[in-house]
Amino acid sequence: MEKTAFTLINPQNGDLAFKIFSFDNNSPFDHLQRHNYYTILLITEGEGTLKANLSEYKFSEKIMCCFTPYQPYMIQTEGEISGLAISFHPDFFCIHRHQQEIASNGVLFNNIYKPPFFNITDDDIIQLYSLISQMKTEVEKNELAKHESLVLYLKIFVINTIRIKVREYEQAKKLLSYSKEPPILQELKVAIEKHYNAKHTASEYADLLNITPKNLSKLVKSYYNKTLTDLISERIIIEAKRELYLTSKPIKAIAYDLGFSDEYYFSRFFKKNVEVSPLMYRETVGYNRDISLIPENN
Repeated sequence: MEKTAFTLINPQNGDLAFKIFSFDNNSPFDHLQRHNYYTILLITEGEGTLKANLSEYKFSEKIMCCFTPYQPYMIQTEGEISGLAISFHPDFFCIHRHQQEIASNGVLFNNIYKPPFFNITDDDIIQLYSLISQMKTEVEKNELAKHESLVLYLKIFVINTIRIKVREYEQAKKLLSYSKEPPILQELKVAIEKHYNAKHTASEYADLLNITPKNLSKLVKSYYNKTLTDLISERIIIEAKRELYLTSKPIKAIAYDLGFSDEYYFSRFFKKNVEVSPLMYRETVGYNRDISLIPENN
């Protein structure tokens, strides 16, 4: 029987560090997924509905999906689906830490304004599967600098995936007949980026942009398929996760930097959106440390 899973584990705690596995049905994703690692899905056959965060998206073509640690998602299908998944813990390869060299943050991950998936072609699949084959081979080896070699292959894979997404986005813009986002939504993006650590409510942004909360909320829902409150919360959570992972700041200090005067209110806000507490997130995702890895036989 052909091997379908290639896994590395963290010898310090026995948790997943890196994994590639093939699937030929929906059973791995037909219930809510919320893991302490990044996941990239290549769905090469099938159609259905992707539920991510509080939004739903229909798909009927070959797609790639990208999820951050503890980002909730599940897939409902009209029939069978097949493809491949790559999962990796931030201790193995951290998107935040490498975002300058691979420019992935905000393209594949942590973009609150775009769906967490994009279409791919048969040629894209051939290209990506070639890199995946090399990663599988490297997982099976027991040689010097195995971790470094795998990280290098993964970087190349992520860079190629970014290029594919950027190309697909540019092509989609040329084909779509409707106009770009209204200028006020561009202003909203700038405002959220500037004020997310001070302004936490929809009404505050509506006042800032001189528009009624109702009208601004309608525009946000129409273009981003989520509420303005969700948009603001997601941006705060992205920064909270980044701080929890990249720094050793006390949670109280992170809460204060994000505009929460009460550490416990921040913790409740974080848990409501992530399903785990800030402390649990830091303990399970870790913060800015490297590990040596060994293979798991499966």
